[in-house]
Amino acid sequence: MRILVAGVGNVLRADDAFGVEVARRMESMELPRGVKVIETGIAGMSLVQELQDGWDALVVLDAVDLGRPPGQVMMILPDVIDVHALSLEERMDMLADMHLATPERVFMLSKALNILPDKLMMIGCQPEDAETPGKEMSAPVTAAVEIAIREVLRYVGELHEAAEAETA
Repeated sequence: MRILVAGVGNVLRADDAFGVEVARRMESMELPRGVKVIETGIAGMSLVQELQDGWDALVVLDAVDLGRPPGQVMMILPDVIDVHALSLEERMDMLADMHLATPERVFMLSKALNILPDKLMMIGCQPEDAETPGKEMSAPVTAAVEIAIREVLRYVGELHEAAEAETA
């Protein structure tokens, strides 16, 4: 099983650096077989390009504001918009930015291109401040990085176990 783990976010905006920081730490680790970790920052198109290599699963790491306590790590099954269900005007509005800085737009375009893996998971962290330029990540979000790494590894293990059970 080939699993892509992608850290996204803006390292210049406080807690928005969460996904990038998790990916950077994981890049230096010995990872389970078939797992590749990349850091895309805010360059959504690079993630779309990477998905063209064909992956069985995608795990995206990002700061996600769902109104939870700062630093809370969340496993999120994203709803992916089907571009074919949108009007032409809606498509133009949603896909006009070719930088595709949000994971949601990357998912939507990747699905339209038929390159989005069936197994898709976001591991998000509630930011305390994802807007202030030049500010370091907050203490709760910094502490959540290790928790997120453990969640990624746990989820990857579940994916491998499920794949082995299917082939047995």
